[in-house]
Amino acid sequence: MRYFLSRLGFFVLTLWAAVTLNFIIPRLQPGDPAKNMVQRLTGQTEAVDPAAVKAVQIMLGLPTGSLFEQYIEYLKALAHLDFGVSYTYFPYSVTHVIVQALPWTIVLVGVTHVLGFIIGTFLGAAAAWRRNTKFDAVVSLGSTFLGTIPFFWTALILIYVFAFSVQWFPPVGGYSGAIEPSLSWPFLYDALYHSLLPGLALLLTAPIGWILQMRNNMVHTLGEDYTRLAQAKGLRTRRVMLTYSARLAILPNVTGFALGLGAILGGTLMVEMIFGYPGMGQLFFTAITNRDYPLMQTIFLFTTIGVLLANLFADILYGILDPRVRREAQA
Repeated sequence: MRYFLSRLGFFVLTLWAAVTLNFIIPRLQPGDPAKNMVQRLTGQTEAVDPAAVKAVQIMLGLPTGSLFEQYIEYLKALAHLDFGVSYTYFPYSVTHVIVQALPWTIVLVGVTHVLGFIIGTFLGAAAAWRRNTKFDAVVSLGSTFLGTIPFFWTALILIYVFAFSVQWFPPVGGYSGAIEPSLSWPFLYDALYHSLLPGLALLLTAPIGWILQMRNNMVHTLGEDYTRLAQAKGLRTRRVMLTYSARLAILPNVTGFALGLGAILGGTLMVEMIFGYPGMGQLFFTAITNRDYPLMQTIFLFTTIGVLLANLFADILYGILDPRVRREAQA
């Protein structure tokens, strides 16, 4: 019990530190979002009217007062789940903008992340169990080779072959402009059709890390005394592989999977920019470019909370799968 309470306390402390950094870091960036907005409206070559900048600051509700007063107001707003108005998409709220982009990222990156973990873990375990065979050589060397290819090259090759050459898939976008976004079957089918190519690009590289890490971990556990004892007792091959060896070999992968699952809320910038996909990565890039502090802070906050919750989940799962972790914490 002490182990789980210590993990929960660490989560709360880290969350407070992340919220504080989330408040401070955007305010250290140079530039004025109100001035940038006026500059975009009037043109880059025109002089900026200070009165117009002041009016935009009032319209956007930019924070005033000392840094400590702003911090207190920021914490109060978070307590009421009030994330403010987006400077880029004014007058829409930050919550409205994120709600529009978040489902795209969860479906695309979330599904490929889970599939990549499952495929990579099973292939890595099978390669370790059949180590020094042709299957092991194909899986290990193939993963290493694919891992050396830059992701953007893989994505561009897929676009060239399947979008321009054979024209099986659209090159960019999350859905066709002729269809109105809704929960109707035509729109869902169209969105799924547009997500297949970026999803394939992610799946070609997503399992690589899991394959190599799981193989190395399992090769180590296969040499442990408890695995050899299970084999000497004549237990079934599947039981020895899954219960005695893979159960402990998968623990480091669980942490990586949980952290990656939490980071999904931040989106995958490279994928979304190459394929023009309307997800959180693209939204975060827009927020940084336009110094949209409320939107930037909220995306970073959601990503941080997701990673911390995933890490807490991984720690709890660690304690369940490996009782030695709990004993070490209580010692």
